[in-house]
Amino acid sequence: MKAMILAAGRGERMRPLTDHTPKPLLVAGGKPLIVWHLEKLAAAGFRDIVINHAHLGTQIEQALGDGSQWGLRIAYSPEPPGALETAGGIAQALPLLGGEDFLVVNGDVWCDVDFAHFRPCTAAAAHLLLVANPAHHAGGDFSLDGKRVAYANGEQTLTYAGIGVFSPAMFRDVPPGQPIKLRPLLDAAIAAGTLTGERFAGRWVDVGTPQRLAELDQELRTA
Repeated sequence: MKAMILAAGRGERMRPLTDHTPKPLLVAGGKPLIVWHLEKLAAAGFRDIVINHAHLGTQIEQALGDGSQWGLRIAYSPEPPGALETAGGIAQALPLLGGEDFLVVNGDVWCDVDFAHFRPCTAAAAHLLLVANPAHHAGGDFSLDGKRVAYANGEQTLTYAGIGVFSPAMFRDVPPGQPIKLRPLLDAAIAAGTLTGERFAGRWVDVGTPQRLAELDQELRTA
């Protein structure tokens, strides 16, 4: 199974850090956020990685190269200024991802999940990793009914971790080159009963602000 790391965001909430450095290259625990992902993916047996980029994307290519230093093969999917949002970016990268289900990982999260756990979700459009709601997103995104993902319901809500396995068919109707968000596609899969998920109880951080980056950096350095 191939994996895609989403790295095209501008990182507005991380400014001024992201004025001159793309968010995935910000350092925590002595290494760039995206390198943590690459190391974990390689350790889990992944070999082919696709990375999309827009803001300062050449820095990402220069820093990571072809991926051989991690035993990986990295292909890049450049996007126009402003990027294509999550679904638009994935749709543009489909030719690089092939015809099988693939893993997607947000470049601006840190998570200690074992990527070897994930398998193709042949019976579903997508399979999402969900986590307890962080303080900055207390309302959550979805609820779980067994393994089926449902619309957020009352207090029993969870947050999408930015990690999941997706079927290429989920993006076949996304217009090429158009900025399209992921949430409408996930809502359509919920309505069709084809969105599954699971709760992850390990360490997960949405590295969305300089403060959270500093806290994660301190935690990793003292671990």
